[in-house]
Amino acid sequence: MKILIIEDEKLLAESIATYLKQEQYNCEFASTFDEAIEKTGVYEYDCILLDLNLPDGEGLEILEALKKESKQDGVIIISARDAVDDKIIGLKLGADDYLPKPFHLSELSARIYSVIRRRQFSSTNHLEINELSIDLLAKEVRVNNQVITLTKKEYDLLIFLIGNKNRIVSKVALAEHLSGDMADMLDNVDLAYAHVKN
Repeated sequence: MKILIIEDEKLLAESIATYLKQEQYNCEFASTFDEAIEKTGVYEYDCILLDLNLPDGEGLEILEALKKESKQDGVIIISARDAVDDKIIGLKLGADDYLPKPFHLSELSARIYSVIRRRQFSSTNHLEINELSIDLLAKEVRVNNQVITLTKKEYDLLIFLIGNKNRIVSKVALAEHLSGDMADMLDNVDLAYAHVKN
């Protein structure tokens, strides 16, 4: 699962990413308004963590841009601004959740999981597709009740494809999901095919 952390406090952003990587999330960063607008315009994310106070702009404007472009990325506002009006405005603009700073990283992780589950998997923790069974909490995949061992990237790819059922997914989209920012630096995106084959 791919997360964009829009946060100008470098230590906080790195702390969040370190924790989320242990939870098997692929994290990318944007520390300015312009960088956030660029990344959200080019890439899709399973969840965006959005600080409202950025050095060169307002986080709520990023929400407005996502809404205008009909982007479906999940958004959790993480902000030191704890006023009720900020929460109401953020939620009305399309944020899925609002978590005031300071917060526990375990709570943030649980909220991210909840947003992704609600948006992609109809609020269930267990997926059944023909002979395929996936426990999203345990990250366990079974086929005909036999546990299948997958690498992190293979598991991420499987969940990405299930979350995009009945849609055409390009190999560029697969490479971006698996590699994030690094996809732009790859000579080709055939690595996506290797993971699909596996």
